[in-house]
Amino acid sequence: MAVKKKTAEPEEEPSRAAGACVLVVLAGAVVGALFAVDEAAGVLGVMASAVLALWRSARRVSVSSATPPPGEGHPSCRKCAGQKPVSVTPSELQKGMWIYSYELPARPGHTHLHLTGEVTEG
Repeated sequence: MAVKKKTAEPEEEPSRAAGACVLVVLAGAVVGALFAVDEAAGVLGVMASAVLALWRSARRVSVSSATPPPGEGHPSCRKCAGQKPVSVTPSELQKGMWIYSYELPARPGHTHLHLTGEVTEG
């Protein structure tokens, strides 16, 4: 007797939009129930959910906007090869960028710069 081979059928994942629609309908039902009980309770419930949503979004932005630490290796070119950077500072204008500065022995008083990192627009 031959063993039947199982056909690999891709499993369908539920849509994120469908889940969001379900959450919106449930939230609408809760708000409707609060307003049915008392108008003040409905207003307070809407205000509390707005404050909670604002607090969560502000917390998420503050954590994600931190500049990542500079990598292990530092950039170099033929002008500054073999030297260690004098300073490494995050760019104030471009989030995620680092400014490496080098002092060149051939040109005293001058600074050689390298910009590295991903530029995120936001």
